[in-house]
Amino acid sequence: MHVVRTRSTLIGAISAGFIVVFFCLILLWHNPLAFWNDDYELSVLPVFADMARSWSEGHWPILSPYSWVCGNLAGEFQYGVFSVFVNAVIIAVWKFPLIFPQQAAAVSIAHLFALSVGAFLLARDRQFSVPLSIFVALVASLNGWIICWGATDWFGALGAFTWLPWAWWGVARALDPQRGKWRFLWPAPFVYLVVTGGFPYTVLMLLLLIAWLVLKSLAETRSIFSVVPMLSGVALGFGLSAPAWLAILDLVQGSARELQAARAHWQWLVSPAALPGLILPCWTVNWADFSNRYLPHTAMELACGLAAPAALIGGLAWRGRLLVRQIKWELVLLLFVLLLSMIPTAGLFRWSFRWLPFFHLVLAVCAAEALHLRPGSPIAATAALALTAVTSSAMLILRTTGSYAFPLTWIFLGLAVFWCLWEVALRDSELQEWAPVAVTFLALLATYIYIPTNCGVPTYNFSQHLLKPAPLDPARLYLSIYPWAELTYCVSNKPQAVGEVLRPGSTPMWAGLHFINGYSPIRPAGVAREFATSIHGEINPDVGSYLLNNQAGKDGELALLGVDGIVVARELDFTPQPASEWEAVLTTDEGRVFHRRGAPFARVRSISSIDSRPGEQFVIATVSRINNSRNRVEADIDVSNGNRPALLAFSRPYFRGYKAKMGNQKLAVTSYRGLFPSVEVPAGAHGRLALIYQPAWLILGSATTATCVLIILLAFILRGRTNN
Repeated sequence: MHVVRTRSTLIGAISAGFIVVFFCLILLWHNPLAFWNDDYELSVLPVFADMARSWSEGHWPILSPYSWVCGNLAGEFQYGVFSVFVNAVIIAVWKFPLIFPQQAAAVSIAHLFALSVGAFLLARDRQFSVPLSIFVALVASLNGWIICWGATDWFGALGAFTWLPWAWWGVARALDPQRGKWRFLWPAPFVYLVVTGGFPYTVLMLLLLIAWLVLKSLAETRSIFSVVPMLSGVALGFGLSAPAWLAILDLVQGSARELQAARAHWQWLVSPAALPGLILPCWTVNWADFSNRYLPHTAMELACGLAAPAALIGGLAWRGRLLVRQIKWELVLLLFVLLLSMIPTAGLFRWSFRWLPFFHLVLAVCAAEALHLRPGSPIAATAALALTAVTSSAMLILRTTGSYAFPLTWIFLGLAVFWCLWEVALRDSELQEWAPVAVTFLALLATYIYIPTNCGVPTYNFSQHLLKPAPLDPARLYLSIYPWAELTYCVSNKPQAVGEVLRPGSTPMWAGLHFINGYSPIRPAGVAREFATSIHGEINPDVGSYLLNNQAGKDGELALLGVDGIVVARELDFTPQPASEWEAVLTTDEGRVFHRRGAPFARVRSISSIDSRPGEQFVIATVSRINNSRNRVEADIDVSNGNRPALLAFSRPYFRGYKAKMGNQKLAVTSYRGLFPSVEVPAGAHGRLALIYQPAWLILGSATTATCVLIILLAFILRGRTNN
């Protein structure tokens, strides 16, 4: 019997995954650009291309040499640098000759497949049937927030949430005493994948889930030892992921993210008036957007396929006492997560509606419990019809129809009638239990066909030409000054191909071009704060004007950084000064390109003085055979004999953790105003100097990960010997 159940579970899990893949392929057939929006274009996909390049070069993509603002890929966290799964998917996808939107779709669909499988296994372990488990999988992986934000814009949210059902599955098994003394191993890999997936909000969801399970277990068992295996496995998971969370904790110190405006905490809250969107996602009321404006917004984020809320509400209405007794803990969690999505955030977090994926997952579990309690009952179908009719009537009375109410309302009413007829026609048939699956699939598909999944975020017409460095020079370091990209270069304002000259956000990474600019929500201390860059990579125009007019000379700050290329958007009337230092090499409809006269700067330069150390003079050292790789720089250095040392400036962004050595001698690494590393070399020294990025968080995190791996391996060895 156990073998039969295991086989059915495996087949069901794979089937759930492929149903989700099939759903996504239909979306792509309907709209080939469905997974290609906003941050995916400006940030995620260019960085993934750079990560694939890094692996092909044999380097772990800790740093990127192609952006100063977004140079610390590990610390940015959202790219999943330490996730084995994210990196494996990137390496695999970049083996195929896909265009940008296809690459984005492939990466997202791979994660949606894994998310669906995990949700199925979670449901199956709760003794649900295969159809009900597939129902949970569909709601968890195809709900409105995941599709309209995680899979098509903020990939880090999907990359992390993919593994939350798996983590729930693992910690639940660790709480089950029937699974033996080695059950503490179950949560570890999935906690690791959640944390390294790249979304701090999902880590909060995981912590809330763990706290909820601890309270539930303590209340049911009255024994603190009941949670020890689970907490041990969770600790192992956090240990395995130590480099990821230590990296972001290090990078966020002193960053612009620490200073975010308080108004950001009031944006994108789920309004109580929007909750009817759980039934009809075309329900339109005012939401506070990114600009704190209350504008009409269709409740796409609440889309969950009609069947889940209908089943739960119907179950509570007809068998409320019995159902509450069965799932009282899950209902508390459901309501608490919903409350969190409605109230302002705090600290480094913002936009509370990001709790919605967790809400949808818990909702799916609760709805499945209601359906499991009374299999074959027409209650859920009747509730779906009643709720759809009432909501559509209220929509007309309250004038919340928005732009997409019809024909979607009629389709949902038709699906509710179809469900009722299914229950009558197939009573006592095995097919009856598949009705919620069919209704959920069709309702979500209709939702995304008749309502744009874009949610109003900007899109850009980035062509494949961005894979080529021309007309820019890969040997130069550029500073690009352009207006607000979201407003200026979005398709609604610039339908033609853009970015070939300006390279907004992190798009220079596609072609391996070196830019100061880059997309970074964190905006670490250093160049991001010095140049007042925005999240999307724009430099404050006033700062840009000052830099080009006052700091672009041969002794200016830009020369110290190694900037020898300037790109100025057509909309801005800036020209680098003095004119004798720069020459205009290109003018297009996008803007103008200037190069510093002469050969490009070397990445390691010896300088005679620096304004951060007034009154000091340094000898000019001979620098040769420079090898400038991602995480280290090497060069032959020869300093003449005398009483003055040499000062080397490295043209790369400064992050805490650089170390320098020449032979066996360690040299101190300082920075120029937190902008770039510098190293003082003693007089008469000569040899091969190496500047290595080796921060304490990486050393400590790697050691912690290695220790946890050894513990897990030892546990598996002992488990094998015990079984033998």
